[in-house]
Amino acid sequence: MSTEKRKGDHIRVCLEEDVEFFRGNGFDEFSFTHNALPEVDWNEIDISTRFLGRKFSAPIFIGAVTGGTTESVEINKNLAKAAQELGIGMGLGSQRAMIESPSLAKTFKVRDVAPDIFLVGNIGASQILKYGYTPEKISRALEEIGANALAIHLNPAQELAQKGGNRDWKGALESIEKIKSGIKLPVIVKEVGNGISGDVAKKLAGVGVDAIDVAGSGGTNWVKVDSIIAKTPYEAFYEWGIPTAVALEQCLASVKIPIIASGGIRNGIDAAKALSMGASLAGMSLPLLRPACDSAGAVKAALEKFINELKTTMFLTSSKNLSELRRKAIKI
Repeated sequence: MSTEKRKGDHIRVCLEEDVEFFRGNGFDEFSFTHNALPEVDWNEIDISTRFLGRKFSAPIFIGAVTGGTTESVEINKNLAKAAQELGIGMGLGSQRAMIESPSLAKTFKVRDVAPDIFLVGNIGASQILKYGYTPEKISRALEEIGANALAIHLNPAQELAQKGGNRDWKGALESIEKIKSGIKLPVIVKEVGNGISGDVAKKLAGVGVDAIDVAGSGGTNWVKVDSIIAKTPYEAFYEWGIPTAVALEQCLASVKIPIIASGGIRNGIDAAKALSMGASLAGMSLPLLRPACDSAGAVKAALEKFINELKTTMFLTSSKNLSELRRKAIKI
């Protein structure tokens, strides 16, 4: 199966099938104490933040959704337009497709509609290993789309569910270190939905990565998605992974670099819990796919609802800014 066809199938399956984990993201084990005397003006709540040297108007990151197929052009531009209007960051899908077929680079290009956003390119650790992608080749791909950072995604469970997926991960950490030392942009390492443990976070921080996206279980299940597409027998692993809240706890306790919390975060309350625990940003992807197939306005409306829920949580916990929200989520 070509990369372009698989990317198209990913979009189709995510829109048509139930592809989320049955088990939750772990944030239901945390709660906030309601403050009946908040002494805060909702309109003065400040949710701005900084991440890797860039200012975000809200601590929200649009995670990688797609790229590499015709449908990706409109989806990515709608996501980028909304990110530009709201002053938040955005990640792109794996750029393997444009490295293999340069004509597909247009499916990743969004700078014409989003000149100012923090834009993150994307390549898989598996592709670096399997195809020997060099820092020079990756740098050219990042430069072509105007990226501000690179995300290297880890997806060993997903690779097993794909026909022809990479089963040899020897040297993955060394490859990440080589890419990090060979490109000029910040490097974020992310999972795709099965989570990053504290032990893995330590190894990643040890080779100099700039940030980690835990991408825990609880959201989109890529083992399920690719198992459906390839008809591979991986049903026993549909609930495999570290719940996002657990992965976040472990990573925050293990490293000092910025952590993005993603994986099943579906409302502003979950985002507030993650931020209260210490996450730098809260990321989301699947909830924005259907709106992005519609319009930039639909994406913006979905994000504004999410931001409103975050600010409301802050109001009801008497938090005038993100610093005051810290450590207010309690484990129950």
